[in-house]
Amino acid sequence: MKLKVHRAGCRGHANHGWLKTWHTFSFADYYNPDRMHFGALRVLNDDIIQAGMGFGTHPHDNMEIITIVLEGELAHRDSMGNGSVISAGEVQVMSAGTGIQHSEFNHSGENEVSLLQIWVFPDKKNVTPRYDQAKFQEDEMTGKWRTIVSPDGNDQTLWIHQQAWFSLGIFDENTTLAYQPKKADSGVYVFLISGEIQVGAETLNRRDGLCIEEIESEVTMKTVQKSKILVMEIPA
Repeated sequence: MKLKVHRAGCRGHANHGWLKTWHTFSFADYYNPDRMHFGALRVLNDDIIQAGMGFGTHPHDNMEIITIVLEGELAHRDSMGNGSVISAGEVQVMSAGTGIQHSEFNHSGENEVSLLQIWVFPDKKNVTPRYDQAKFQEDEMTGKWRTIVSPDGNDQTLWIHQQAWFSLGIFDENTTLAYQPKKADSGVYVFLISGEIQVGAETLNRRDGLCIEEIESEVTMKTVQKSKILVMEIPA
């Protein structure tokens, strides 16, 4: 098993006042030729948006976009006619396909919103744009993996145009757990939302990421503290 750590403090960072953002992969003004993507995983942005602020209308095409709201509420509008509020615990997916325009704003006038925005290269281009969102309860992922995104939408997941599976898990300290990839040739990207875990010889802390390739059968982890973990299984 091949491991490569992306430490939280080594990510690209920008503070725009209304937006504090950390980029795991090259994005906007952050360019690192060694951090362009991990397989089909192109963008992993960790954003904090101030109250009442946000991203004005802007375009996307031929990308699968997944937004996971960690705290607060995010207001969304798009050229497909969708208008919604995505709250903490909810996940949004958009297939940009032939082209969409959308805006995202902090729905609150008082509190920050914290979210992960993730872009995945699609397995087919120029699809009809689509939108969906769903809420996943904490008890669905406590002590186990809860798949939230998949290629087919089975098991009440959201789906995207890619052979990728996203799973969330919340595990108590001193728990040994394993993630078994759905496909033998997948890569796995582990993003630690909170806590502390050990994977092989590596220790991950809050917001650290880990690229895992050449997986023989499963990825074994051990929590040092209570941890919330996002696992993204991606074509490598």
